[in-house]
Order: sequence, then structure tokens, then C-alpha cells
Amino acid sequence: MNAKNITVKDLTRIAMLCAVAYVVMAIGRVPVVLFLKYDPKDVIITLGGLIWGPLTACLVSVIVSFIEMFTVSDTGIIGCIMNIISTCSFACTASVIYKKRRSLSGAVIGLAAGSLMMIGVMLLWNYLITPLYMKVPREEVVKLLLPAFLPFNALKSGLNGAITFLLYKPVISALRRSGFIALSDSSGPRQKPTGLILLAVAVIVTCILFILVMNKVI
Repeated sequence: MNAKNITVKDLTRIAMLCAVAYVVMAIGRVPVVLFLKYDPKDVIITLGGLIWGPLTACLVSVIVSFIEMFTVSDTGIIGCIMNIISTCSFACTASVIYKKRRSLSGAVIGLAAGSLMMIGVMLLWNYLITPLYMKVPREEVVKLLLPAFLPFNALKSGLNGAITFLLYKPVISALRRSGFIALSDSSGPRQKPTGLILLAVAVIVTCILFILVMNKVI
């Protein structure tokens, strides 16, 4: 999608992605540690970015974060800003790399780079912004960076990357069959990476077990 030539079709795509991302966020929020919660909206936004480009991912991230702020969130404008930064650092990084290299390796590199980018960026922004949100000295937040914020963002990026990887091909196939996208919009990896699929499943299972342990379910 080109920012100078946004069409009605582009707006329809954005609205659809916003609606789906908001729904999965609203019904899929899972507490992990402290006030930090995981929700799968980044998966939907990243899928949109991989299919239609990083601008789509950025716009959907901003729109959904603002709607979330006024509806279900209790973190106000600070939480909104952190949501936008977190999602864009992951989804836009993955989308930019995949746009340049539309192959299996491009998808894997993009998702891995997005995960690392999000972890690094959120450590920095938690250091800068969280003291304002928690109303505590920055030194107290520094003590939480490694034991709380780092594992949370590693878990979040791991789940986002693994689920996105597993869903990309089925989503593309469904959209192509429905006529919602043209073949040129969905060219990409056609291999059947059994090893990577098993790795993605293992990452998801590990992250789910971690969440269950943190919530004292098991």
C-alpha cells in the first residue's frame, strides 16, 4: 500500500484488520507478570503487514491502540504509546524485511529481527516510560528490567513470531480462494518447512507453559 495512493480497497483492508485485531485483543488478554498482559493482536497486524506492507501494519497498530485506550485499557495514553511502539517495532520490522525478500528465509529473518527489535526497543522504553506509569523512581524499574520486562517481551515476541509463521500460509490460501487478494499480493514462501513448523509449535507450547506457571495454574 502506497501512502500517496490509498484506495477504498486499502481502507477496507485496514478496517478489516483493525476489527479482527481489536476482537482478538479484547477476548485474548492473558496476564503474565505484574501489570503486563499478552494478547495476540500483534499476530493479526503482522500478518497484514506481511501481505500488504509495513504501512498497513503501522496504521492498524495506531488505530487499534487508540481504540483500546478508550475501551478496555486502564493504562491511558502511556499504555497507548507503549502499545504502538511495541507492535510497530515487531510488525513493521518483519514487514519491511519480508517486503525486500519474499521467501521462506525472508519471512524467518523478518520475524526473528522483529522479535529482537521489539525486545530491545521495549527494554529502552520501559526504562524511560514505566517510572511515569508506576510512579516509582527509575532505579526501581531498572531492578525489574531483567527479571520481568525482558522475559515478558521475549515471551511476547516468541509467541507473535511463531503464531504468525504458522498462520501465514493458511491465511494467504484462504484470502486467495475468497478472491480478497490477488496472486501478486501473496507471492512468498512455498516450501514446506517441517523443521521450522515443529520449532514454532515448540516455542508456542513453551510460552504457554510459562504463562500457566506464572499464573500458578500449574
